[in-house]
Amino acid sequence: MINSKNVKYTILSILGLLLIYLFWYVKNAVEISEYLEPGIVATHYNGANYVGSQTCYECHAVIYKTHLETAHFNTSFYPKEGSIKGNFRSDSNELDLGSVRLKMVMDEDDYFQLSNVKYKTKEVVKSKIDIVIGSGVKGQSHLNWKGNDLYQLQVSYFQPTDSWVNSPNFPENALNRKVDDNCLKCHVTFAQHKDKTSDSKSYDRERIILGIDCERCHGPSENHVKYHRQNPDVLVGKFIDNFKKYNRQQRLDACAVCHSGLQAQQIKGNPFSFIAGDTLSLYSKNYRNVNSNTKLDVHGNQMGLLSESSCFINSPKMDCITCHNPHENQRGNASVFNAKCLSCHEVNTINKVVEGQEHTASQNCISCHMPLVPSEVMKLKAEDGINEIPVYIRTHLIGIYE
Repeated sequence: MINSKNVKYTILSILGLLLIYLFWYVKNAVEISEYLEPGIVATHYNGANYVGSQTCYECHAVIYKTHLETAHFNTSFYPKEGSIKGNFRSDSNELDLGSVRLKMVMDEDDYFQLSNVKYKTKEVVKSKIDIVIGSGVKGQSHLNWKGNDLYQLQVSYFQPTDSWVNSPNFPENALNRKVDDNCLKCHVTFAQHKDKTSDSKSYDRERIILGIDCERCHGPSENHVKYHRQNPDVLVGKFIDNFKKYNRQQRLDACAVCHSGLQAQQIKGNPFSFIAGDTLSLYSKNYRNVNSNTKLDVHGNQMGLLSESSCFINSPKMDCITCHNPHENQRGNASVFNAKCLSCHEVNTINKVVEGQEHTASQNCISCHMPLVPSEVMKLKAEDGINEIPVYIRTHLIGIYE
């Protein structure tokens, strides 16, 4: 005779196991579903969705890690200790420009600029540093949110002097100035306007992607990530831009959007409308396109300077990535750039052409042929508020300099 208690216990045990399995299945099914559907961090004006460069790590770990060390990736970020430069201690945190006194302070985990326009009011304006602009190689500026508008603060950090300075070309007594697309587009991957039809340049604070990351050059990658998460055995990239298939002008345009001066003549959309692989001239033009006599400055117009170099003119296939690997921090690595130069210029040939000047493979080519030049448009002022500090930037006008 079957023991009814044992039957009851067996049934309850089976039901319990089924419930545990059901809970485990539902939980994992939800996790798998969430994994296959990456979170959307912003939406481009063409309808494509950004999902964040961290999703690239799953398949491109090595490239992703080296890219984190580049000035591109670190050109904008939320302030944090160790990354924000400058001295916030009470003995070195003030900048007196004559008519305005400024102080940089840290309060717990937040950073602030305190400003007081002398001779007018005793009021001290406290502005939080919400976003840091600049990797710190040359310096850093600071942005502050006012509602949905971004403003640059008056104090910047200048690395060559390791000191606080007046932000480049900052108007006296302004304390802050509004930031628009033309400045922001070169320091963030994407900023979504609060109102797509508005010219106010107000942004959705939750839809801004800091740093120049993977999706800035390879495009919004939601479809790419979803496809390869669902098809992990497919090794050929789907739904992603392939630089190898770009023509020369497309490759140049991908860099020129930020490195060809102020693209101030907007033809279509706004400065964030252009995506790598498009034709930049259909979206915006530089002042240089109108007035060919405009002098090219070393700040921001590397593309214009390069295009006037004999190396570029005489090399039909040369573009920016001929010399630069955007996935790695190559700054200061003379051997890397020497190898690039020597791939076209043999030392023996150079010595035959250039009389009285011996070249060796160990020399730093760019120190002579791409020297540091003071910018004419970047104007910094230090403590006295009068004397200007020159900002030296390496020219991309490759040539022979005396």
